[in-house]
Amino acid sequence: MNASNRSAALAALLIVLGFGLVLLGLPKLVLWIGDYSPVLAAVVGTVGIMSFFIVLWLRARYQRRRDGNQ
Repeated sequence: MNASNRSAALAALLIVLGFGLVLLGLPKLVLWIGDYSPVLAAVVGTVGIMSFFIVLWLRARYQRRRDGNQ
């Protein structure tokens, strides 16, 4: 395993663990916000789920630009 593979594996681990923790608290947060506004709770839930994919998409874009492949 070279340095770039190790870096990619560490980044993937941190992303998955970070979002795992976020997703564990998301239901409680959405229910709490839902007491005030169901629409806002739906928006927060949607953004919470979509943020995982947005981070992965941004990371892929960064890596493509860093490697010179646009």
